[in-house]
Amino acid sequence: MGYKIKPSIKSKEDFKEYIDFIKIECGMPMTAAKHFEDILKCFELLKVNPFINPIRDTPSLRQFGMNVRRHNFKKMAIIYTVVNNTVYIHRIIASSMITSL
Repeated sequence: MGYKIKPSIKSKEDFKEYIDFIKIECGMPMTAAKHFEDILKCFELLKVNPFINPIRDTPSLRQFGMNVRRHNFKKMAIIYTVVNNTVYIHRIIASSMITSL
């Protein structure tokens, strides 16, 4: 049984901003394409085993629910929760920004 991935509007914006930053601001379109594919692979992993990451009970993440989890990708964090058979992606942000949420 696989889980469904349900990204929030904000996580879609985060994803686009991250890829655009690498592609445009850093001038590295090939790296941006690779990161795009790698993040999609992270989503595929979460479809198969969303419980691979422990529940995080930190003040900055509680706004996303009681069972919030964090999947690390390079220096980014995919913040998500699992409800029934759905993985809700809340944010895709730089790990260093988590305390400012």
